[in-house]
Amino acid sequence: MTKDKVLAILKSEGGYVSGEKISGALGVSRAAVNAAIKSLRDEGYEINSSTNRGYELAAGPNILTSGELLCRLGEARMERVVCLDTVDSTNTHLRLLAQNGAPEGQIVVSNCQTGGRGRLGRPFLSPPDVGVYMSVLLRPEGSPAETANITAWTAEAVCGAVEAACGIRPGIKWVNDLILDRRKTAGILTEMSVESESGSVQYVVIGVGVNVNQQEADFPPELRNIAGSLRMASGGEVSRADLAAEMVRSFDALIMDFPNEREGCLAVYRRDCLTPGNRVLIRRGDTEREAFAEGIGDDFGLVVRYDDGVTETLSSGEVSVRGLLGYV
Repeated sequence: MTKDKVLAILKSEGGYVSGEKISGALGVSRAAVNAAIKSLRDEGYEINSSTNRGYELAAGPNILTSGELLCRLGEARMERVVCLDTVDSTNTHLRLLAQNGAPEGQIVVSNCQTGGRGRLGRPFLSPPDVGVYMSVLLRPEGSPAETANITAWTAEAVCGAVEAACGIRPGIKWVNDLILDRRKTAGILTEMSVESESGSVQYVVIGVGVNVNQQEADFPPELRNIAGSLRMASGGEVSRADLAAEMVRSFDALIMDFPNEREGCLAVYRRDCLTPGNRVLIRRGDTEREAFAEGIGDDFGLVVRYDDGVTETLSSGEVSVRGLLGYV
């Protein structure tokens, strides 16, 4: 859109830019440039205008739009990014794109989800204007077993993106929740399509929801003791567009590295995972059993020791693990 490209030019120039220069760069009329400027102002951008000097971006809102991402990622990468204001679920939207042949690295990101989901069908609260809700498409070769640990890789990718965007690195509650100050700050949902005849993976859709600028009062009372946000942990507002762009870069790196850089990812995951060293409650269907989490196995499974001394390595797809002392 012209509006997005005008914003990208204003941000890249960092000072006054003439309307003539903008229209020439984009191959559009001056009237189209003026309309784009008006639309940006309507979105909350402070844009100064001066005769014979043009336009200058003075300030902008903390919003998550295709224009903000274009400024950070460039046109080539944005060809595989769909940025929405509202969607039922970014995973659901991306699955439809995958079924229609979308390429690996396709991204769907939204300002809001009306039907956000977590593991085991749990709802994931996704209100507008405060979070980043993003899904990425992978087309790895191999069987489901060979792709089973992709969720752990994703957790590390998002930890790196958070650290790059706001200077704090979350820990990980095995296997897929990001934790800051013992509160869940982000969740990951991995969904896979497998060809029935060959048993090979057709595609993997990974959805990530990050609580960015919520404050404690923004969460329902039943979640206030376990849910947190980057703003609550860092003490200041975080740019959602900066975080979203860093997430895209981290996902691109994940696609390049998976599965060949497994040993490096495993070492970092073991460092960041907070679950080992804690007593946990293991849920399988309707049964519950307490254990002590001893460590992370070579396949990213959680090694636990039961009170009778028996040890077991848990797979992320088969159980739900809850800490006994707080959320972790």
